Amino acid sequence: MARKVLVFQHNPWEGPGQFLLSAAKHHKIKMDIIHVWEENIPELKGYTALIVLGGGPNVNQEQLYPFLSAEKKAIKKAIAQDVPYLGFCLGHQLLADVLGAKVGPNFQSSIGYIQGFLTHEGKTHPVFKDLPQHLPLFKWHAQAVQEPLPSHLSILATSAECQVEAISLRGRPHILGLQFDNHAAAPENVKNWLTMDSKWLATLQDKVINPTTLLKDAQKYQATVRMQFIKMFDNFFSLIQ
Repeated sequence: MARKVLVFQHNPWEGPGQFLLSAAKHHKIKMDIIHVWEENIPELKGYTALIVLGGGPNVNQEQLYPFLSAEKKAIKKAIAQDVPYLGFCLGHQLLADVLGAKVGPNFQSSIGYIQGFLTHEGKTHPVFKDLPQHLPLFKWHAQAVQEPLPSHLSILATSAECQVEAISLRGRPHILGLQFDNHAAAPENVKNWLTMDSKWLATLQDKVINPTTLLKDAQKYQATVRMQFIKMFDNFFSLIQ
């Protein structure tokens, strides 16, 4: 019998990436995807975990995106009920926000493939078990979780472009957020994101995005990112079984 995971999606085109779909299929996980901009959030009972994807809103834009209020309430409830949580990009930022961290503009836009580094706590975190300290990260954001973090949060990964690349709730390693979008780093996902987010990319003041270069990087890092993401996902589900 397939296990069920609840997934929050924030816009029509930014759904679970190819690597996430593959990993979920491997684990025989059924993903119930909730389009939060047009659907009510169901109760968490019966779900193995909550996965929250990325998207365009900033965490403090409830007036523009009213669904953020209901989403934050659901995330707080998930934490209170100790439901395992995995957030990507905006999902990472929403987790940090409800746990008392500050989220705001990053010191630079972070788009494309960069190198990330596991911190000391990241190297000992079970989700990163058997992964190297240096990891290629697929990035797509201008907002970020700000330091200093509340003492109940630990930083698991960092990079030259973003200080807080991954966080976890101390003592509860099954509740974590990842600023990077490695679940969607497959070339077909990257090509779609470049097309669908072209207007936002054009507004960035500090970056000029070269789609050809980015797609070459997607091909270059595809095998490594896929292998490492599936291992990370395996570790997450081994942790919560």
